[in-house]
Amino acid sequence: MLPKVLCVVGPTASGKTKLGVLLAKKFNGEVVSIDSMQIYQGMSIGTAAPTAAEMEGIPHHMVGVAAPGDNWSAARFTAAADNHIQDILRRNKLPVLVGGTGLYLDAVIAGRTFAPGASGGAVRKKLQEELEAGGVEPLLAELRRVDPEAAARLHPADVKRVLRALEVYRETGKTISRHNEETRALPGKYDPVYIGLAFRDREDMKALIDLRVDRMLEEGLLEEVRSLRDAGVPRDSTALQAIGYKELLPALEGACSLEEAAAEIKLRSRQYAKRQLTWLRRNPDVHWIYWEKKRDFAAALQNATEILMAQGLQ
Repeated sequence: MLPKVLCVVGPTASGKTKLGVLLAKKFNGEVVSIDSMQIYQGMSIGTAAPTAAEMEGIPHHMVGVAAPGDNWSAARFTAAADNHIQDILRRNKLPVLVGGTGLYLDAVIAGRTFAPGASGGAVRKKLQEELEAGGVEPLLAELRRVDPEAAARLHPADVKRVLRALEVYRETGKTISRHNEETRALPGKYDPVYIGLAFRDREDMKALIDLRVDRMLEEGLLEEVRSLRDAGVPRDSTALQAIGYKELLPALEGACSLEEAAAEIKLRSRQYAKRQLTWLRRNPDVHWIYWEKKRDFAAALQNATEILMAQGLQ
């Protein structure tokens, strides 16, 4: 039998952190954050990383473990997260996976590996040089020749993924399409129980997201972004591509007003929440708990507890 893990999922601002803590306390668990941006240090405000008070004594893993100048790949993230899950299981505790980065969560649950390659590797640097010298068309032509499936799937403007597909082929001699097909065929590594949080009315979700952005700015998000910039974190680093950080950099440089940046953050956050819901709703195994106007965590805990006990968790 595959080991059980609990997954608390949902769009941004849906209350995953709090419910994850409540369920970890109830079921003798520890939290593993499945959030591609909460791993970076010095970004607690903008990523809504749980504070010590919010953790309520429950150990949290994969929060603030990377320098903001590091560029963690999906492969590195999932390997590190899996190490924590295995350790929690060895200690006879329940791994509670909390987060909204769907690709990473799916990969962890499936035990999926990612094709070799790194953004700072020699092959990627060579591809980057070719891109700068001749544009994307020659690279697209090569991709159409060696991996027509990937070329048909990718938009020509999605330069990052075009480079990634060619990087995999040049490093391994195997196409990224073939690699993905092989990994999808592998049996799963864990037996997940999914608890999903969402608002019954999307307008309530949007309003809460907007309120959350206002609160982040009041708590010092602009100063957090300034500190990262002043510390020399590269502008094109993964960390500074996070929503809230990318939009505030122009405000720091006088290219736009703080109000304009805040409006852009709210828009991008709402769009991201919509994409998260779209991803999660493809999974028929999610047990959804819907919020009404306000989030009732006592009721959600009771509901989730009944679901989990029916799934064999005690």
